[in-house]
Amino acid sequence: MKRTVVALSLMGLMVLPVLGQDKEADRVTLAGTVISEIMNVPDDIPQSVIDKADCVVVLPSVIKAAFIVGGSYGRGVLTCRSGRKFRGPWSAPSMMALEGASVGFQLGGQATDFVLLLMSPTSAANILKSKVKIGGDASAAAGPVGRNASAETDVTMRAEILSYSRARGLFAGISLSGSTLRPDNDGNKKLYGKDVTAEAIVFDKAVPAPPSAALLLRTLNKRSPKNLSTK
Repeated sequence: MKRTVVALSLMGLMVLPVLGQDKEADRVTLAGTVISEIMNVPDDIPQSVIDKADCVVVLPSVIKAAFIVGGSYGRGVLTCRSGRKFRGPWSAPSMMALEGASVGFQLGGQATDFVLLLMSPTSAANILKSKVKIGGDASAAAGPVGRNASAETDVTMRAEILSYSRARGLFAGISLSGSTLRPDNDGNKKLYGKDVTAEAIVFDKAVPAPPSAALLLRTLNKRSPKNLSTK
């Protein structure tokens, strides 16, 4: 009887990491679906904006988690143009966390997808290593939408983070000022099966992209293969 209990306990310990990995992989897959759908609607992120982004953060259905996890509003995925200067192909994903009470009040508790564009190498590097307050540590603005919109407006040129939301089929810019964004390195461990930081994933190519990231990276590499920012 004791041997049976021990064996079942060991099996449980072996299953838990796999379940964690599956959960994170599903999140990456969902992020790919979100970005693919957004990039294929008429009034999406302007080409001139995405071409100047150093990183993209996708947080699918973040409000659903708010009522379950208290102050934590969502988990998602970041991918950056690889290399220290953010000039290479889009990197393997790093897990990210968005936190902040202001989000729920703005959106009325709806399940909403968020897309954040990191437009400054400095803000991108800071977010890869630590928690950043949106609108505080990094200037932020609601992102422009529509194929003919320009990235050359005063607001978008000044902002280090441009944020978008999609709820009930409506895609629009939205302010996330007051929220915080940070690397979810526990999520990275679950996804990759070892300790790996967001910095190592983007700067050092420490891990290959998992199969779950195929749609996410294919969509971004097709839509915006080169960083055209002069920053």
